[in-house]
Amino acid sequence: MNEYNQNLTESDLTVTETARNKIAGLINDTNGEVSAVRIYVSGGGCSGMNYGMTFAENSEINDSTMTGENSFKLVIDPIALSFLAGAEIDYADDGVNATFVFNNVFQAVGGSGSCGGCGGGAS
Repeated sequence: MNEYNQNLTESDLTVTETARNKIAGLINDTNGEVSAVRIYVSGGGCSGMNYGMTFAENSEINDSTMTGENSFKLVIDPIALSFLAGAEIDYADDGVNATFVFNNVFQAVGGSGSCGGCGGGAS
């Protein structure tokens, strides 16, 4: 890890124990090929940002990191973190679908839950 990296705390971003365990398991399943999971954001517009995860072989100088037990490690760049401040990452598996869930992300960036400019045209 580069000395300039910032460590994330639960006040920056909450990751549930279930999500931590799944992320650690995914990293361990790569047999050392990756060292972390990177969180990213993309898109925008009325439905908000798109949030996702991918494997990371290393972290960049401006990344923030969160580490824990069993090889758990997240990395996130400053722009993505600005959209995730105060959010929660969980993992849900109902036996049919398994996915990471990003909770409270819209509220974290001051959104109201409605979009005044989408689909509404002035007459």
